Amino acid sequence: MRALTLKLWRELWHLRGQVLAIALVMAGGVSVCVMSLSTYDSLLTTRDTYYREHGFADIFANLKRAPKSLARRIEALPGIASVEPRVVAQVNLSLPDFSDPISGVLVSIPAAGPRLNRLHIAAGRMPDSRRDEVLISDTFAAAHNLSSGAAIQAVINGRKRELTVVGIALSPEYIYQIPPGSIMPDFARFGVMWMPEQRLATAFNMEGAFNDIVIQVQPQATIQDIIDQLDPMLQPYGGQGAYGRDLQLSNRFLREEFNGLKMMAYLFPAIFLSVAVFLINVVVARLVSTQRDLIAVLKAFGYSTGAIAWHYAKLVILISILGIGTGVGAGAWLGRGMTSLYTEFYRFPVLLYQVDPTMVLAVVLITTAFALVGSLRAVLHAANIAPAEGMRPENPPTYRLSWLEQAGFYKPLAQTSRMILRHLQRRAGKSLLAIVGIALACAIMMVGNFQQDAAKLMMHVQFQLAQKQDLELTLIEPAADQVLSSLSALPGVRYAEGIRSVPVTIRHQQHEYRTSIHGLPRERHLQHALDTELKPIQLPSAGIVLTKRLADNFNLNVGDQVEVEIHEGQRPRRMVQVNGLSQQYFDMAIYMRRDKLNELLHEGPVINRVALAIDERYQNDIYRRLKEIPRIAGISIRQSVIASFHDALQRVLVAFTLINAILGTVIAFGVVYNTIRIALAERGRELASLRVLGYTRGEVAYILLGELSLLTLAAIPIGFLLGAALCGFMASMMASDLYRIPLVLSAYTYAFSALVVILSAAASGAIVWWRIRNMDLVAVLKTRE
Repeated sequence: MRALTLKLWRELWHLRGQVLAIALVMAGGVSVCVMSLSTYDSLLTTRDTYYREHGFADIFANLKRAPKSLARRIEALPGIASVEPRVVAQVNLSLPDFSDPISGVLVSIPAAGPRLNRLHIAAGRMPDSRRDEVLISDTFAAAHNLSSGAAIQAVINGRKRELTVVGIALSPEYIYQIPPGSIMPDFARFGVMWMPEQRLATAFNMEGAFNDIVIQVQPQATIQDIIDQLDPMLQPYGGQGAYGRDLQLSNRFLREEFNGLKMMAYLFPAIFLSVAVFLINVVVARLVSTQRDLIAVLKAFGYSTGAIAWHYAKLVILISILGIGTGVGAGAWLGRGMTSLYTEFYRFPVLLYQVDPTMVLAVVLITTAFALVGSLRAVLHAANIAPAEGMRPENPPTYRLSWLEQAGFYKPLAQTSRMILRHLQRRAGKSLLAIVGIALACAIMMVGNFQQDAAKLMMHVQFQLAQKQDLELTLIEPAADQVLSSLSALPGVRYAEGIRSVPVTIRHQQHEYRTSIHGLPRERHLQHALDTELKPIQLPSAGIVLTKRLADNFNLNVGDQVEVEIHEGQRPRRMVQVNGLSQQYFDMAIYMRRDKLNELLHEGPVINRVALAIDERYQNDIYRRLKEIPRIAGISIRQSVIASFHDALQRVLVAFTLINAILGTVIAFGVVYNTIRIALAERGRELASLRVLGYTRGEVAYILLGELSLLTLAAIPIGFLLGAALCGFMASMMASDLYRIPLVLSAYTYAFSALVVILSAAASGAIVWWRIRNMDLVAVLKTRE
């Protein structure tokens, strides 16, 4: 067996270029797999550990005002382990060197310290209940470079107060710190603060009362059963409907993001590894076919079929080990970087990054097994050839006139061009495999870029078509629409538009979903519901407009009746008709005319959100005046939301796209290079013969490189189709309640993917041209007599 071992190492060295290309392709697939799965597992483990160690609540509920005695009654319910009543308030904040409005939320800290949603103090100390001291969220502190001793101006219950920062904290309730009603974090304009319960309750006239409650249930309890008992108890006190962890804002965003990450953790590696395995199978099959004479000699010297098959299996295993080892190392390094990148948005006290050995072992075994199984057929086929048959040269190919030649299509072509077409026609199966390999490389490049195209369209639809306001104000309490006149009178305000939003649960048959109804004015210029063609909808005079995705989930059509439970006031339930469908990429809200929503709520012309169009020249003065209005709970600046989104896009999507682009380029080069190198190995004698017959190096190179060019040009359109299909599959799999990714592919994505493939072909062609120039004609033409 020593001779076979020496042969194996010699072949690895002789094929070092192809081996390296295959190993890099395989490393790309393995690294994507390890990166994605380790990032997902690490974030999931970090989140679950944080939830468990800091007592993250199972049930949340908001209400107007209830006595503390109600909390004791709730704690007596069966299945409840712990209850913590709190005071939670929306406030406006100001900092000396920051003119933009800042919204914040103040959460009370019980005198004995929180039992649920316990705080992690990153710096400083707990606040003193005798002073206006607060802890602030770490992201807000970092955005404004705040530390212990800093002062923050806050409008609390209509009065300005100066709060002293004494520490920086993190909470499992605010891992994903996003302003209410927003779609992206804005660390500079939204802050979470914690204040002693005694001070906060006094400031909001809530002594002996609470307006928020968090609950932890016993392990065997059913959360929905407890919510069904809890809601009637909270309703007399303005309860807005209890909900579980799955609807808690921070956890909901994390869950949907993790689901998308999990999908990519399995989809992307499957694509990459499929291409790698496909490539190694093609290479081994063609390598074996070129060594049929050597295999015959080995069999003539007494080597068994099993020994020969194991010899080539070891070749596959060694290439796999090289690719897998490189891929695992690169994947772990990339995974740590991606996990750290995600933790800039998800605030954890400690990052628990880990690479699961079981996962790595599974990747190794699956990759190696598929590579071996795929190449087994070719190896056994060659090993079963009889020695005398194997040592006989293959019969020369039989060429016949094709119908194209008979029709005269080849007449205008030079002889070298005819050779290219005849060879492709004779080996149609191998040509098709090469086209598929190159097309897959092109498709992978498209998958890496389409997410940016989709994100840009989502933002265009959201902030150019649906929401055109410069500012959006959230009121502490619903107010009569006369407030629009007061706001319109502010210098620099060009237009004010009132909206009434109310939380609801919509039910149909066995389905239910918690969302909001947005009541828009009959005549509007700033906020629109869009139809499925992304055109503004004229809201119907009765009924509601559902998002198409929600209608599809509920199997609803226009004209169907649904039940709507309103989570305000007496929490009435109404049957309403679906009279239209809208297209939304963020959330799944419901629209109706504001006056009809007011009627549904049995109230007058009331609003609780205001969209403003302003003159930029007056924006600082407008900001100052708005911060002085006590009834405003929060101010969202459109440009800031867009900037935050682009910042997130640059940090996460660009990094992910760059990784995929690099790995996609490796795969593209590996596929194209191996295709042309195998073709050179198979046709070396033929090309050398042409050189002896008087063909120039350029003409010989043209035959080989022209074939590569035709294969590449034929593969690119197929790659576009495969890429569009893969992107569509990804978009459908990544859709969630919080966002839906549209299938949109820009001209840049197509052009970039094609360019990478073409450049890979050009680089491969340059390498092959160098080999053709240095071809040893005597060595190539040596043959057995």
